[in-house]
Amino acid sequence: MRNILALLTLLTSSNALAAGGFTWIGAAQQALHVDFPGHVVTFILIGLLLAVAGVIYRMKLSSISNPVIPDKGFTFRNLVEAYGKFIYAQCNAVLGEKDAPVYFKFVATTFILIFASNLIGLIPGFLPPTEYLSTTLALGCFSFIYFNAKGCKELGTINYLKHFAGPLWYMAILIFPIEILSTCIRPVSLALRLNGNMMGDHKVLTTFLNLEVMGFNIAWVFGAIPFYLLGLLVCFIQAYVFTMLSMVYISLATAHHDHAEHH
Repeated sequence: MRNILALLTLLTSSNALAAGGFTWIGAAQQALHVDFPGHVVTFILIGLLLAVAGVIYRMKLSSISNPVIPDKGFTFRNLVEAYGKFIYAQCNAVLGEKDAPVYFKFVATTFILIFASNLIGLIPGFLPPTEYLSTTLALGCFSFIYFNAKGCKELGTINYLKHFAGPLWYMAILIFPIEILSTCIRPVSLALRLNGNMMGDHKVLTTFLNLEVMGFNIAWVFGAIPFYLLGLLVCFIQAYVFTMLSMVYISLATAHHDHAEHH
């Protein structure tokens, strides 16, 4: 009985295995004698699983005679389409009806990738890739490259660079370096915000779920569900904030400004 309780305590702890130095990815690497960063492998695994989910959805959609009619009940297809509607509504609110379809794929991919990377940290024996600065910095750089590339494409490279100079030509020597610096800081701020919050959430969740008072684990006394719900909320909010800021940066980069608008 004592061994069973110890095993259940281990499994209900969100990151008890990972906190002790054990991860499923690490165990697999040791068995295969592969030396590669575990968070990179986890991130690649998440990407592959999402790609497989996308293929399954496309196969289900192609087998339906009328894709406009939703399935009955709670199905995988309805779940994917509900997610698509949610993301499209956010794109429409930030980017507008005209640009929402253009950037929908980028926004939908970014959100689900970050959310899944955050969420996997709630599974015992896994560490979230977004807990590592290298992962969040790569995501921030991806967003940075994307909105700058779209800005150059929509406005033209010369016109895109001109908007960094501001509306008054005699102030350009002061405004231009400030705007360039402000834009270059964006991927770093995105990376640090996501990394810091996920690292803090992981540590807080692990601490509370493994906290013992007089030999009793409080996760068993008060229930582990509230702690998991809190972790789930943090995972969603951080993915949402990263995605919303990326959309705002896209909107700022692709906005068409004329002389009258500046005045």
